Amino acid sequence: MTTQKSVVLTFDDGPSKVLPEILDILRETNVPAVFFWQSRLLYPTRPWKRVLDEGHWIGTHTINHPDMERLSYQKQLKQLQNSVKHLEDITGNKVTYFRPPFGRYNDDTIKAAQQLELIPVMWKIASIDWELKNNPNQIINNVVNNLEDGSIILLHELKQTLSILPQLIDAIREKGYTFRLL
Repeated sequence: MTTQKSVVLTFDDGPSKVLPEILDILRETNVPAVFFWQSRLLYPTRPWKRVLDEGHWIGTHTINHPDMERLSYQKQLKQLQNSVKHLEDITGNKVTYFRPPFGRYNDDTIKAAQQLELIPVMWKIASIDWELKNNPNQIINNVVNNLEDGSIILLHELKQTLSILPQLIDAIREKGYTFRLL
């Protein structure tokens, strides 16, 4: 019996201006994704409803992307609490997942997340898309060359990521992987 290999696409630092186009590609290719948003960027007019209606998930990436390790427990708790409240107030959806900015966290971060019943989510594959504005094809290589069953892939809501997203999805599928949520 063969089980299908799968990966999870995640997008950090939104919602951004390219979100509608990312959603178009995800819909056309039938790929689910998890979006980790900075709550300061979420306004009622952003297409958050479409994200949820199309089966994607929204998690918190804090209010404004601080290095959590540099904050006291109380400030970390406030970042998460206020971010979750803002996301839930606008979307009406419970926030379950949290990704620490820069992937940096400490015991206080975990304690704050546990207090708020948030599940921290890291990644297995960093696409390095934030540094590859002038070489977007390298984003594809960074991901495809490191694929493993169950990998969580870190992407961002950036123009260069948008430009290669269809090819990236195709390349992942060509390697025999499907897409799933967490």
